[in-house]
Amino acid sequence: METNMIVFGLAGLLVLVCFLTPLASALKIPFTLALSAAGALLGYMVHVHGWAPTWVGDYLDTLQAFEVPSDTILVVFLPVLLFEAAMAMNVRRLINDIAPIMLLAVVAVFICTLFVGWGVSLISTQNLATCLLMGAIVATTDPAAVVGIFKEVGAPKRLTTIVEGESLLNDAAAIALYSVLLVIVSRDGLIHWNLGHLLTNFLTLLLGGAAAGYVIGRIACSAFSLLRGWPTAEISLSVATAYIAYIVPEHYLGVSGVVSTVVAGLVISTVGRTRMTSSTFYAMSESWHQLGFWASSLIFLFAAMMIPRLLADVTWDNVFVVLTMMLAALLARIVTVFGLMPAVTAAVGTKVSKAYKIVICWGGLRGALSLALALSVTEHQLLSDEISEFVAIGATGFVLGTLLVNGLTLRPLIKLLGLDKLSEGEQALRDQAVVVATAILQQETEKMAVDEQISRQARQKISQVFEQSIQEVQRDQTTQLADTDRLKLGLTILARREFEMLFNSLRDQGIDSGTADHLLGFAEAMEDGAKEKGQQGYMSAMERSLHYPWHFRLVLRLHYSIGMPRWLGRKLSQRFVMLIVMRWVTRRLIGFSDAQLTSLVGETVAQELQDVLRKRLARVEQSLHALRLQYPKYAEWLEQTYLGRAARGLERARYRQMLDNSLISGEVYDALVQELEKRWAFLDTNPLLDVELSPTGLMQQVPVLRDLPADRISPLAKRLKPRLALPNERVLRSGPHQQSMFFVASGAVSVLLPDSTHVELGSGEFFGELQLLGHDTGQFEVRSLGYTKLLELSARDFKAALEHDAQLRQTIETVASQRFKALQTWRAQQQAIQDSQNENASQKDGAETGKKLAASPVPEDINVGKSHPAGAEESVKDAPDDPNRQVR
Repeated sequence: METNMIVFGLAGLLVLVCFLTPLASALKIPFTLALSAAGALLGYMVHVHGWAPTWVGDYLDTLQAFEVPSDTILVVFLPVLLFEAAMAMNVRRLINDIAPIMLLAVVAVFICTLFVGWGVSLISTQNLATCLLMGAIVATTDPAAVVGIFKEVGAPKRLTTIVEGESLLNDAAAIALYSVLLVIVSRDGLIHWNLGHLLTNFLTLLLGGAAAGYVIGRIACSAFSLLRGWPTAEISLSVATAYIAYIVPEHYLGVSGVVSTVVAGLVISTVGRTRMTSSTFYAMSESWHQLGFWASSLIFLFAAMMIPRLLADVTWDNVFVVLTMMLAALLARIVTVFGLMPAVTAAVGTKVSKAYKIVICWGGLRGALSLALALSVTEHQLLSDEISEFVAIGATGFVLGTLLVNGLTLRPLIKLLGLDKLSEGEQALRDQAVVVATAILQQETEKMAVDEQISRQARQKISQVFEQSIQEVQRDQTTQLADTDRLKLGLTILARREFEMLFNSLRDQGIDSGTADHLLGFAEAMEDGAKEKGQQGYMSAMERSLHYPWHFRLVLRLHYSIGMPRWLGRKLSQRFVMLIVMRWVTRRLIGFSDAQLTSLVGETVAQELQDVLRKRLARVEQSLHALRLQYPKYAEWLEQTYLGRAARGLERARYRQMLDNSLISGEVYDALVQELEKRWAFLDTNPLLDVELSPTGLMQQVPVLRDLPADRISPLAKRLKPRLALPNERVLRSGPHQQSMFFVASGAVSVLLPDSTHVELGSGEFFGELQLLGHDTGQFEVRSLGYTKLLELSARDFKAALEHDAQLRQTIETVASQRFKALQTWRAQQQAIQDSQNENASQKDGAETGKKLAASPVPEDINVGKSHPAGAEESVKDAPDDPNRQVR
């Protein structure tokens, strides 16, 4: 076929795709169903077009002559579909819910494959391996319809993430399983398989592909750093990466190219976006969305054009097979959603109603991936014609069946379940918004009419429209929302507003993408919490945003074990930046609530919202204050960066406004923006926070160590282990497990004594030596106040240090002796008090005795620092910073 005719044919298909998009929207049917119908019609018309004009006939002849090999479908279109889906996935949210997503994805693939394969094998003459191959092909799901409806009805964001993530990993797992089964079904491998062989090969393809994709993705991210500032080159590299990640593992490493492509896309979506500007990554995402749209649409059209040829050979046996597949796949989906999903969603704190579960089950439409695999089977050289035809007809029929049956009935099902209706609270908020907005617009319109000297008759007609709107709302209002419901709605609005502010700031390069991803996730969690549990849910999500995440604690533990100061510094830097942005957002939310929400939710509820936001601001300020005390220079740099990014955004917006007002030309605007980027380039370079945890450096901050002879400092430094204690982290407690003593290099700690008082120890002091020296210390606990730098000396090194350093031994034993004597004095006084109380117990009631106990004094010499009553203590895992207890 001539090249110009091929181009002519593809151009015509793209034109068709363009107009099918609005048509499907107008008819309210799935876009993939419209593609399938159009493709089937084209497939019929290419054989019957004697009636058509010459140019139409030539075009249909071109389509008839199209030969799309199966390898072309897989190599050209499949990497694009997979990479685009991975790029669109929010990886941070995916990782947060990776356990339920992996369980649903991998287990769901096996369940669907087994159900479909076993069911079809019972009613057909094909062997089980062939039926399982067809089951793997249809195990991939297309979440577009379900996710779109979830967004329309305001489903919890976490539920949407689980469905999207399950579909993405489901595709990778299903295609890996398909690759294993394809080898088994081939003529050479038909008799050589069992379940163990199947699982071993599946895991090899899966894990090997994941490793290859990660390496390729990281290499591409390193290359992005070299291409920064050249958007077209960066986008082109991402396209090349998608195909390299598919072809190299598949043809040279013998592992899954599909899994490799997905993982490479996820790596670029997270790491790669930090190596390029926000505008470049946005352009890259839009480009991949367009490429994915083309690939998906063309696959559907190519597959649908084969429907007339396939239907020509269809028998009632094939129809029965397709119906069996649809029933088996639905049963498998029910087992997954109603059997597995409740357990995994309960583990992550997200409840899924029965209505949502029904929609997820019924919305299991199959998409372009299933069709691509079905088409590839038709020309596979190792498969017999009988098997190829059986699998192709069955898989294609199944995809079309789900589109026709499930796709056309999905929206009516949504309506039947009532998911398309506003809740009572949302309806009340909508009515209130109409009343408030209409009243304001009526005033502004009246003022405009007076200014423009518009006639009273014209003004009266417009005024009637506004009044009619208010009357309709007031007539439909049957219930009044309680304050608790109004508070829930107000908190939901605040969370949405926060999401919008963060997204706009990311778009304007006010914050980096990594920080934005984390904070956008927290905003979504607060919205979900407010919807489900009101103020309690919102505050719980807010507190979680201040906790140290699992990866931060992991880095901290690794630092304790093997020493990783740079990695720890990077994590602290990220936390610093997040707290700065959270403070900025919360302050603006307070202003937004005061200006916009009072008229919607009422003064009482608006005041409660203000109180919630002020509490949140206080918690953020506390956390930020603790870091600022320990790292003041870095805090100053962050504030400078924050102000600089704001100035850069304002300057860019000003230039854009001048362009829109035709004050400058496009060439001048481009030149100004280039100069702007160069001038503010330093804002995008984040210096690493120096945690300053060198043993020798920290020893200089502890007098008892600093004053040692010079020849003893280096050997002792090798025995000391630097440690950074987080605010409120438990550093030490009494008991047989105590194996170390500590020197406070910077910051302070609090010692909780048995009588529930605190003793604060500041820089230069040490603790934990009494028990190592064999003294009975009783019960005590030591917690960090703020970010505290410590030097840890193990019990073995403690004994060795005392043997070699007489000066150090004398200092430690002197302080220990004083502390132990003070402890003995305190115990004696406590015993005397107890004896006195026992003597008076028969003469005074229990309440009076309690007062004396509470008023019992504590000897002064035991209090090395300041004492005060104990408060509620939490571990670092569950508690945010508490800088108000910082001493220095």
